[in-house]
Amino acid sequence: MYKLLLDIGNTSVKAAVADGYRILTVRRADDCHDDFLRPLIEQYRPAAAIVSSVRDDGASTIRWLQTYINKVWLLSHTTPMPLCNRYVTPATLGVDRLAAAVGAATLFPKRECLIIDCGTAITIDFLSAAGEFLGGNISPGLQMRFKALHTFTAALPMGRADRHTPLIGVSTQEAVEAGVVQGAVNELEGYLAQYTVYTPVFTGGDAFYFAKRIKKPIFVIVNLNFIGLAKIVEHNVHF
Repeated sequence: MYKLLLDIGNTSVKAAVADGYRILTVRRADDCHDDFLRPLIEQYRPAAAIVSSVRDDGASTIRWLQTYINKVWLLSHTTPMPLCNRYVTPATLGVDRLAAAVGAATLFPKRECLIIDCGTAITIDFLSAAGEFLGGNISPGLQMRFKALHTFTAALPMGRADRHTPLIGVSTQEAVEAGVVQGAVNELEGYLAQYTVYTPVFTGGDAFYFAKRIKKPIFVIVNLNFIGLAKIVEHNVHF
């Protein structure tokens, strides 16, 4: 059964088609629109779809999908899940974090996982070996840190992360870039050093950027959220 998986994030929209948990294709756009989704639907004829949105309520996207696909879900804290959510305020939990946790539980069953999503924000979430989402922390992502320094000071330039970022800056531009990058790397390495029994799983747009700078072995699963969404669809089809 082909499944259409839609991840509406803070900065972009990603759509994928899965066969089981195998991700066949991934496409990206700035927003949901007919020309973006229709070719995927016409090519794969998915039997089910799920929408994970942190940008809005996703209602208009759901209505559009329902004209083409019989089974459509909008992911929320009330959606039946193949894991136990221990968050005390489940309605405030980002659905992207929940999908990533399900993805980690699918790929690493019966293992404690430290899930680090390196995107607009950096989220650090904990999954128990029993398949329980235990909670986690939220920190600014790289671009957010650069923008904050530039916006809330009078003279600091806008920085950017690239492969040439030095460990120690010898100009103000380099100092901003080295400070942000090395600060974030030290932050993540601190979690890895503190929670050594957890399997570290990195995902998100900056995952590989950080992976090259982390000194400990980690798993990088770019499509972790999509794997989680595919598992959630399968769980609800048989629920």
